[in-house]
This record gives sequence, structure tokens and C-alpha cells, in this order.
Amino acid sequence: MRRGPRAALALGLLRLWLAQANFAPHFFDNGVGSTNGNMALFSLPEDTPVGSHVYTLNGTDPEGDPISYHISFDPSARSVFSVDPNFGNITLVEELDREREDEIEAIISISDGLNLVAEKVTILVTDANDEAPSFIQEPYIVQVPEDIPTGSSIIKVHAVDKDTGSGGSVTYFLQNMHATKFAMDRHSGVLRLRAGATLDYEKAQAHFVTVVAKDGGGRLRGADVVLSATTTVTVNVEDVQDMAPVFVGTPYYGYVYEDTLPGSEVLMVVAMDGDRGKPNQILYSLLNGSDGAFEINETSGVISVMQSPAQLRREVYELHVQVTEVSSAGIPAAQAMVPVTIRIVDLNNHPPTFYGESGPQNRFELSMYEHPPQGEILRGLKITVNDSDQGANAKFNLRLVGPGGIFRVVPLTVLNEAQVTIIVENSAAIDYEKFKVLTFKLLAIEVNTPEKFSSTADVVIQLLDTNDNVPKFTSHYYIARIPENAPGGSNVVAVTAVDPDTGPWGEVKYSIYGSGADPFLIHPSTGIIYTQPWASLDAEATARYNFYVKAEDMEGKYSLAEVFVTLLDVNDHYPQFGKSFQEKTMVLGTPVKIEATDQDADEPNNLVDYSITHAEPTNVFDIDTHTGEIHLKNSIRSLDALHNITPGGDFTWSLEVQAKDRGSPSFSTTALLKIDITDTEMLSRSPMAAFLMQTKDNPMKAVGVLAGIMAIIVAITVLISTATFWRNKKSNKVLPVRRVLRKRPSPAPRAVRIEWLKFRRTKAAAKFVLKEDPPNENCNNNSLGNTLPPKAPAPPPPPTMAPNMGTAHWTVPTVSGSLTPQQPQRSPKPKVGSPIQSALVSELRQKFEKKSVGNKAYF
Repeated sequence: MRRGPRAALALGLLRLWLAQANFAPHFFDNGVGSTNGNMALFSLPEDTPVGSHVYTLNGTDPEGDPISYHISFDPSARSVFSVDPNFGNITLVEELDREREDEIEAIISISDGLNLVAEKVTILVTDANDEAPSFIQEPYIVQVPEDIPTGSSIIKVHAVDKDTGSGGSVTYFLQNMHATKFAMDRHSGVLRLRAGATLDYEKAQAHFVTVVAKDGGGRLRGADVVLSATTTVTVNVEDVQDMAPVFVGTPYYGYVYEDTLPGSEVLMVVAMDGDRGKPNQILYSLLNGSDGAFEINETSGVISVMQSPAQLRREVYELHVQVTEVSSAGIPAAQAMVPVTIRIVDLNNHPPTFYGESGPQNRFELSMYEHPPQGEILRGLKITVNDSDQGANAKFNLRLVGPGGIFRVVPLTVLNEAQVTIIVENSAAIDYEKFKVLTFKLLAIEVNTPEKFSSTADVVIQLLDTNDNVPKFTSHYYIARIPENAPGGSNVVAVTAVDPDTGPWGEVKYSIYGSGADPFLIHPSTGIIYTQPWASLDAEATARYNFYVKAEDMEGKYSLAEVFVTLLDVNDHYPQFGKSFQEKTMVLGTPVKIEATDQDADEPNNLVDYSITHAEPTNVFDIDTHTGEIHLKNSIRSLDALHNITPGGDFTWSLEVQAKDRGSPSFSTTALLKIDITDTEMLSRSPMAAFLMQTKDNPMKAVGVLAGIMAIIVAITVLISTATFWRNKKSNKVLPVRRVLRKRPSPAPRAVRIEWLKFRRTKAAAKFVLKEDPPNENCNNNSLGNTLPPKAPAPPPPPTMAPNMGTAHWTVPTVSGSLTPQQPQRSPKPKVGSPIQSALVSELRQKFEKKSVGNKAYF
């Protein structure tokens, strides 16, 4: 009994604590692939656009309290996502890059205001094909001997792609594989010399090969993309010893004067290794003919006299100089030989003299084409220089005076006599378009004589033009405008292309082509573009033409320019109404519209303004100038107002409407418009009147209704005839086929037959009542008097001989209107109708009666 109060107190405290306790909210864990929950195992492609909604945090609170969501990141990391605290929508706010950061750590939290629950999540960034291959170890330059075997490996290129999967795989190929001597292994990146191809240093000293590295493709921003990169491999060709040495400045002539001292230099022969890229050492030697009187320096090629001229036994010595290449290993290689003529002369009493093929001359002329190859010898110049003295008196230097850097002369130093060789030094400077004639002075001046005798010769080189230029237009495109009514053969535009070349190569021939060139021609010489004689230009059909013009020289070198021709619209079309006479029905308060079109192409020629040129009376209608909508004046709001305006009380008006364009000069067209006016109350009370009003503007609709009714009548007649035939056939009442002449029936029975027909037709037609309204005293309807249309006669009583005729159904033909089934329990109320409706109802009634009489004769 003592523990009772304590237990009760403890139980009360427990209940109070439970009542005040608040449980923490928690996230939903929806597993892999879910886009809402607690972002467990969530992954995101790196090409996801910034601003995309990527995930929705989703959780609950046990007490149902409002919850809020939060996301945070490490201070050293980027804040990649943002979250809507109320709805948990997570949005990407920073661009992702898997190659830089393949996973993102974030702390997401959920709170009910009192409790906060946080979870650390890791978001995986998946790969997209956003990285192009990148070549490493650039630049790629390799030295290759010119005699490398075909198919040999030259160099290996390597590119890496930071993407994974197929987007990270790299294959290689050459950009212009058909125009190169090389081949590429697409997997290893090894560049090889193509099978059957060879290298030649004398033709090409370097090759530039473009290699493309392409990845395997992958998805990027929802599309399949393939990325690539290029690099250039420079293949330098090394010269190989495969050419014999060549002497320069042949033939060689030397002179020994009578006062020449032993050991003096007579002349120098010059030889070069035919392999210019990596030449071997050259050694000179005398083979025979010197008789011990001359020696040659094996390295310089200088021939010296070793005896006094008085000891020389011959006047002329024919020496043979041999030149030998020595390889880098010191092994003799290729050899060549040249003859050298040495004459023994007297003292210095002659200046150097230039000789041509016919003797001494001081002017040499040569014609040559522009841009000769570098190092080419001007073989057309047959120049020999000679000093008749002997020994040192016959030694002189040669110099070429004139525009520098274009040619060089060999040899520079001459002893006695030498063949003068002029070699091309700068091919680009020898340009016909810059110089038509190149003039130089060839100067020969003695070296070691007091007299310093010298002489000069003019070298005149006439340059010949070559087709080294392409015709170029003065503009990349030409714009022309011509009026569309320009006659055939009219000039459109003149194009000009210039070819700096001369003669036939400088003549430019013009032509045009393209889908828009058909209406045009071009003069092949002047470049004037004009219209075809038969061309009929129409801006409404084709307003713009676009084609190409080609300028071509005689060898087919050409350039292109684009021509744009715009036709200027001319006001050559009248505005056209759909019909010159139109009928419109206007419901009071609603405008009617008349429309005209102008076929001109451009504004303002095709803009139409409307006006009423004539109307009786003139104070009834207004027209919208721009749209053609015709409406009653604001003061007219009822049919009574119209009646008061018009003296005749008619509701039909004729207007003359003019459509005028805004061109210059302006054209206009008129149309006659007939307008019938009614109001909405009349149309709502009488469906027939509404139908008649609708079909008044479209009479073909009424004709269609009439044709349909007639077709139904014919079909019913055929069915009745067929049924009668088969009934008589089954009762054996079909008579033999024969010609039967019948007398005309007597009048009495015929009258009975007619009366029966009247009964049958009347009973069928009794289902329909033609609604017509009593005439309005204010209506005119353009008639002479206000007489009412005649009433239809009342149908006679049905005869007793036709008891079952009431079941037959007949269709009443109409022209324009509607027939309303009769309601026997209601009598039609008198209505105020228009004269148009009354006239059409009367016409329908008369046609109905005529049709009834015709059917009587048939029966």
C-alpha cells in the first residue's frame, strides 16, 4: 500500500514525458536508380547542364511537422549543388568535370525545426566523351636517309584521351593518305614509308605529314560525338652519296706569262659534290699532260706553274684534272675528270676581253622564262673572258654589277681565260610582272697588275612570261538590281577579273553557271552580264537569282565570284476581285467583307486600299480602307432606321467598290456589290429564311439540295416499280411479251384516278408547311406593287378507294429554302417577313404545283 502513490507518480511523469517528446525526422532510402530519397548511390553524368534539376530529397517527420532540407560541402570543396529547403529539389549550380573530380562528397540534412538529422553522401560523376585526344612529346621531327627501304618504320606518335571506355580509345590515320608517300598504323601510331614509295633528297628535302588521332566516340549532352586532334610530323630527308662530283665553270683555260715566277697560281678548278645535302670532301689531282711543269693543290683545286716560262717547252699544255670524293671514313668514292688548257703568253699588254661565239663582244642578250629553278645555269649565255697576257698579268676577277642577290657569276677569279657561268641565285625575284628586262654589267678587272686593266660587257636578259598567276576578280561577290520589266538583252552588271600574265595567258574568259543563271548570259571577253533575249523576268515568280561567274585563262586556271541579282518590283498588276459582281447578305450589326488581291511582289505595289465610289443612297455604308469590311454607319441600328433613310423602303443596295493599289502609277479595279440586309431576330424566328439567306450568296448550295431531293424521288420510284414487277410475277399475272394497243381511258375513270393522286400527293405533302410571313407594308422588294403571292389550293378530301395511301412519303423539291414538318397542335403565328423570303416561298410553291400536275399525268 505504501508503493501505490509512488507508482502513480512515476506513471504520471512517464506520460508527461511521452507527451512532450519529439522524434527526429528521417530520409527515405529508395535505393539505387531512384531520383528521390537520401541520394544513396546517386551518380550524375559530367555533361549535365548547369541549372538542371538532378534529384529530390525526400523524407518525413513522425509527428507530421513541416520539414526542411539542407545540403553543405567541405569548405575546401566547391558547392556543386543547391537545394530548395521546402521541396528538396536539388539543382546543379557548378559545371562537372570527371577528369578533375570523379566524386563529390556532400552533407544532406533534414530538420523539423527541433531536430536535425544529417547524412554524408558521395555522388559519383560518370564519364562523358568531352575530352579530345591530345598528342604528347610534340613536335615530331625525324631525320630519314633518302635510301631508306620501303615499308620501314619512321616514327611513332602517341596521343592520350582522358575519357574512359570507347571515348578514351585512340586510333590514328593520315589526313591525306592518298597524296603522301607514307602510311600509318591505326592502332600503334607508327608512321611507315608506304610500300613502293621512295625518298629523293634532290626532289624533296622535307615532307610534312598530318596525323589525325580520333577517339572511339561516346555520348555528350545527349548526342553521339567523336573527337579528334591533329599533329604534324616533319620528315627531313638526309642526303646519301649517290651523285658524282660536278665541275663548275668549265671549260678551264689558264695562261702563263713569260715573266711568271715558278710556283705562281695559273688557275683554279672548282668541283662540287653532286650530293648537296651532305657533301663529301673533294680532292683534286693531275693525271697527265703536265710534264712536271704544273701541280694542283689537292684541296683547293689551284693549278700552279712549277717552272720558269723560259723552261717550258710547249706553248700549250693540255692537263687532265681528276676530282675524287672521300667519304667520312676516308675511303675514296666517286670520281670525275675535266680537261684544262694552259697557254704560255707574253707580258701584260692586253686587258681582259669578253668573247662570244663569233668573237669579241661587249653585249650579251638572253631570253628566258621567269622563275627558273634555283641554281639553274644560264646556258644561253655563251660568254668567254680572256686575257692574252700570261702569268699574273692574266689574272683578273669577275663581278656582276646590277640588282643584287638575283644572279651570281662563276668563277670569281680567272687566270688567262675562262667560260663565264651565271647561276640563278633568287628565283622569286625573277618575275616578269616586276621586271620585263634585267640588265647587268659583267666586270672583269685585273688583280695583281699596276695597270689594273679592265673591261665590261652588258648582260641583257629579256624575261618571258609564264602562266604563273590566276585570274582574280575585283570582288568576291557582285550585287545587282534590275527592274522586272527590263527587256531581253538588258545589261545587269559587269564583272572584272585581272590576270597579270601577258599574252594568251593573260586573256580572261568569263562564264556563268548555277541554278539561277538560266535567264542570263555573260560576254566571254568583257564580263558584262545581261539578260537572255527571250528572258521575261517576273518578280512575283522569282524575286532573286544567285549564280556563280567564272574567270578562266587558257590553261584552265580560274577563280570564282558569286553574283546576286534582285528584281525590282514594278507595279504591273491590277488589284483583282474574286468576281466583278458579288452578292452579300448582311446581318444587322455584322459587317460584310469584300477582298481584292494584287499579284505584285513587294510593297507598296501589292497593298490595296478600298473605297466606295458609288452608292444609292450614299449615307448608308462605310468601308474600312485597309481590310475591305463594309458596315452600316453608326447612326443605323435597326431596319426601321434603314427604312426611314431610303425612300423606297428597300433592304437591298448596290454599291460600286474600288480597290486601288499604292504603286506608282497606281492601278484600280471596281466591283459591283449587292447587299441584302436582315436582322438576327428574323433569322432566329424563321429557319427557312436563314437557309435562303445563306444560299443566296451561294446558289450552288440550293442546286445541290434540289439535286439530292430529285435523286431520292428517282430511287423511290425505281424501288416501287421493282417491287410491283416481282409481285405480279409471283401471282402469274405477267402477260406474254407482245405489243398491246390500248385505248385512252375515258374521262370519268381518269378523273377518279386524278382525284386519288391529288389525295395521295396532298396527304404526303401535308407533313410539310411552307412558312411565309404576311407582307410588311414597309418592304418593297423592288416590285411594282405590294401584292401578296397566290395561296396554294386546299387539297381535296381523300377518296374511299385508297385507304392506305397515308403511309407513302414524298420529298418536295426546292430551289433554295427549307421545309418544316407541320405541327398540327400549333397554329403558325404571323411573322413579319422580308420580301425576299416571300418571293422565294412563292416560287417554291409554284414549282411544287407544277410538279404535282406532271405526276398526275404519269399515274
